Amino acid sequence: MKSQKGFTLIELVVVIVILGILAVTAAPKFMNLQTDARNASLEGLKGAIQGAAGITYGKAAVKGQEGEDGSISEAGSTVTLKYGYPIASSASLALVVNGLSNTDEWKVKSTGTGTISYTFANQPDSKTDCFVTYTQATSTAAATVSVDKCS
Repeated sequence: MKSQKGFTLIELVVVIVILGILAVTAAPKFMNLQTDARNASLEGLKGAIQGAAGITYGKAAVKGQEGEDGSISEAGSTVTLKYGYPIASSASLALVVNGLSNTDEWKVKSTGTGTISYTFANQPDSKTDCFVTYTQATSTAAATVSVDKCS
């Protein structure tokens, strides 16, 4: 008799079942990569704004401009300050934060009294649930940056 080589039907069914179980448990972890990437980008922007605000405050303190109103020169332009930190305007933040002047990446979502929020430039207006908000300094508090993460 000839000996046949190959897999039995039972072995093939078992492998298919195992692959199915792996796909069901592993697929959800990879389906949400875009949201995770957007949240990581928002955290990166938050860090960039915090770092730039801190450096700006340091320069302002050295120049004696950490009072209620002040200004310092940065890259040939003037950065308007409030208590040593940049005011909440796209012009001031674009001078101190690298990448905010590039309209291909970020856009201003909203502005308010002493606040400005940035979101993704390529994000549809119907889905603006994730953004970074910069709040300028007050007499009792330093400038703050917060993130509303994508859901």
